[in-house]
Amino acid sequence: MNGEYNNHHYVPQWHQKKFMLSGESNYFYLDMKPDSFTDTRGVIHYRQSVRKQGAKKCFVEKDLYTTRIKGIQTKDIEKYFFGEIDRKGKSAVQYFENYSYPLRAWGTSLNDLLDYMSLQKLRTPKGLAWLGSEIKSTYKDNILRSMVRFSRLHCALWMECVWLIADASKSDTKFIISDHPVTVYNRECGPRSSFCKNVNDPAIWLHGTHTIFPLSLEKILILTNLSWVRNPYQSAVDVRPNPSPFRGAFFNFTEVQIKRYLSEEEVRQINFIIKNRADRYIAAGKEEWLFPERFISKSDWNTYGSGYLLMPDPRSVHLGGQVFFGYKDGSGDAYDEYGRKPWDPDYKKEDKSGIEHKSLYWFQGEFAKLVGPYRRGRCMMGVNIEKEMDDDEFHKIHLSYQKKKFRERMNHQ
Repeated sequence: MNGEYNNHHYVPQWHQKKFMLSGESNYFYLDMKPDSFTDTRGVIHYRQSVRKQGAKKCFVEKDLYTTRIKGIQTKDIEKYFFGEIDRKGKSAVQYFENYSYPLRAWGTSLNDLLDYMSLQKLRTPKGLAWLGSEIKSTYKDNILRSMVRFSRLHCALWMECVWLIADASKSDTKFIISDHPVTVYNRECGPRSSFCKNVNDPAIWLHGTHTIFPLSLEKILILTNLSWVRNPYQSAVDVRPNPSPFRGAFFNFTEVQIKRYLSEEEVRQINFIIKNRADRYIAAGKEEWLFPERFISKSDWNTYGSGYLLMPDPRSVHLGGQVFFGYKDGSGDAYDEYGRKPWDPDYKKEDKSGIEHKSLYWFQGEFAKLVGPYRRGRCMMGVNIEKEMDDDEFHKIHLSYQKKKFRERMNHQ
């Protein structure tokens, strides 16, 4: 068989190249589990852990997708299944890397990005091993069948997240890429947590799980469950509302937060998370970026950014979010912000309980006190982007909620 379809890149070469320095065709590639060999004297040696090489030799494994599924050749998975999703994903990644207001025509960029990310999370060696454990099979053909079948596993839940595109242009350190580039972080699930053993990650349907996806050297997409932004005082490892993955969902392009500029410490913290959740390999434009642990403490995992490193600005998040629409035949339909329909007994449950109404205002006040009047991420307000800074009156309103809710909590206790 043609060798082109035997060496399988589980991170596409075009995506890898977005993490190389300008004008470079190679980057630094770290093997965190280097192979060893024993010399003639019986002394064990480890192979070089850091090499500088091009995308063709990185994040690739021979026969990773080789299959004996009847009627399907290995090249069909690599060329036709991955090929189409990767081709569309490349344009979608570029679109969101350059996301700005006023909006440009978006076409199918959203679905293309979600398809690409969801498959990317499954197609890596770590993703395939996780999938095998979920279906309780070590037989490669069964795992590959499941990968194709569940390729859109994450799309609906990610679509309902609060989206933040953060920027590292003001940091000397830039983003790294790993062999499992769609990374997750949950502040209550540290590196030694049972949620992170072996090939496991905290599930994306847990309230406090953020999904992290580096788009390029200077841009990263961070997806946060709406239920967590509205109420970060609940357990981060409880399940979010309506966690069912295979269903419809809605997305508002005007609510994507942009213009969050990260400090160097924040970029290093994110790189440490990426490295910690990788399986074996990471790569970076500069060798020193491969070792964020020289600057970041693993023991501070749950307190990065005072616990809110990856949190979008809650002052740009609102209550409500129900969607109503009609069809040509005169019928109609509706969804709440968590994708539930009116016949669902939990439809608008949060509105009825009032919990999120209280917790969101309280969190907005806490966040305003923590970061000050300058917004840490902004989206559209009407036809224009939100102001960078809250005016004095608006800032005082946020602070008053923080004080009021804090007093209410103390009285309740």
